[in-house]
Amino acid sequence: MGERQPHTLGVVFPEGRDAAGRVAYTHLTYRQLNRESDRLALALTEYGIGRGMRTVLMVKPCLEFFALTFTLFKMGAVPVFVDPGMGLKSLKTCLEEAEPEAFIGIPKAHIARLLLRWPRFQKLVTVGSKKGWGGATLADLRARIGPDDVFSMARTAADDLAAILFTSGSTGPPKGAVYTHGTFDAQVRLLKNTYDIQPGEVDLATFPLFALFAPALGMTAIVPDMDATRPAEVDPTKIIEAIENFGVTNMFGSPALLNTVGRFGAAKGIQCGSLKRIISAGAPVSAEILRRFSQMLPDHAQIFTPYGATESLPVCNIGSKEILGGTAEATAQGKGVCVGRPVEEMEVRIMRISDEPVAEWHPDLEVASGEIGEVVVRGPVVTRKYFNRDQATKLHKMVDGDDIIRHRMGDLGYFDGKGRLWFCGRKAHRVHTESGTLYTVPVEGVFNAHPDVFRTALVGKAGEGNVQTPVLCVELEKGSVSRNRDKIVAELLELGSRHEHTRTIRDIRFISAFPVDIRHNAKIFREKLALQVAG
Repeated sequence: MGERQPHTLGVVFPEGRDAAGRVAYTHLTYRQLNRESDRLALALTEYGIGRGMRTVLMVKPCLEFFALTFTLFKMGAVPVFVDPGMGLKSLKTCLEEAEPEAFIGIPKAHIARLLLRWPRFQKLVTVGSKKGWGGATLADLRARIGPDDVFSMARTAADDLAAILFTSGSTGPPKGAVYTHGTFDAQVRLLKNTYDIQPGEVDLATFPLFALFAPALGMTAIVPDMDATRPAEVDPTKIIEAIENFGVTNMFGSPALLNTVGRFGAAKGIQCGSLKRIISAGAPVSAEILRRFSQMLPDHAQIFTPYGATESLPVCNIGSKEILGGTAEATAQGKGVCVGRPVEEMEVRIMRISDEPVAEWHPDLEVASGEIGEVVVRGPVVTRKYFNRDQATKLHKMVDGDDIIRHRMGDLGYFDGKGRLWFCGRKAHRVHTESGTLYTVPVEGVFNAHPDVFRTALVGKAGEGNVQTPVLCVELEKGSVSRNRDKIVAELLELGSRHEHTRTIRDIRFISAFPVDIRHNAKIFREKLALQVAG
């Protein structure tokens, strides 16, 4: 891209505001990003960070975050991405499992490294001012490189280890998915073809890891003025400001961010005419969020809600027009959430539900169309294993034929007669009751249709043996919290009585705010809710 469009803006970052309140931006063009990553690669190589060296990268979204990521790829080093919001205990466990040899981070990350006694590292680099954190600063290392020094990019193969990306850990301990260079190459290809993304487009990068695809796809990455770890608390005016300032055509946003910005935009009658598409992932997106945000978009634009996971992305795709045009109504009737059809090069199958490892895939594992089972995928973006997690690899991976890997998503779903996949919740979240097994998403879809409900979560309360009592946790819309709770309960019970799979739910608990994952602020931590209702 540096050769094809050298003067196109590669990354744009807000550095502050002037006296008039206007945003002051700094940037790197594609040529500058390419040269900067070359210089940093030379600097880190001379410092002793080399090919295959696992390197923790803890840098906030900024120009250095983009430059350093592509630097490590060019070197053949292996960046380790761990979300600092997953909790200190999980964070330390992840770092110990990854067995990293180098650490590149901002001062705050180095303080945490010292105070929490994270693993010892061979090489330490501080991005920012150095105040006794050990090692060297990135600025000092870069200053040693001459203007005419040339870096030769490492010759990497498709199967070479490229990065370790840790899952959010919303249904168990976070696991490090092993990414190869072939995985990333396939992801770039599938994203480009699925969404018809063209070089020269402008991307609003509200989620750091997904933002890295923008330069690889030839888009300009605009980093908005926001805290990326708190998308639900984003200032909508700053998101809209960035869209208008740069004519943003593509935007990735978590459901929580779309909810916040969409509420504001709909109330103010704001239009974002430059947007071609929005991609939202991390958790199911409610029809109301889609409907509200769609009011801000031109007629040709859509909100796409791809299905996938850290271990395999993308898998399926569907747009807001199809959802609002029919599948949303089925969701409210308890059919689950339609996540669309498999994208090109991806194969999706539904297998019988089992909590045990399955070493090899056999066709007789597959269930009939329309029957709920576990989602299993194969294709070029499927990761082969977890790093230093042999048992997790055995539980989630199956060999299929000539060393092809199928990944068990840990999700439940089924195919309809049109070849569309319907998501029914996580396998670990199913509730075993006296009258049968309940699946979270089909149950919650019925109750989420209530106008005073923001979202619901089905959890199981332990009883005798393996039998659980279903409990429906309810988070109300902010404007409905003052309504009579008994009346709302009666209305919810009446809603549930209309469907066979929700008639047995009689225990309804109101929760002021659901615990959610830090990565997207949208994925509900049902395990924490289950603990709250256990008493």
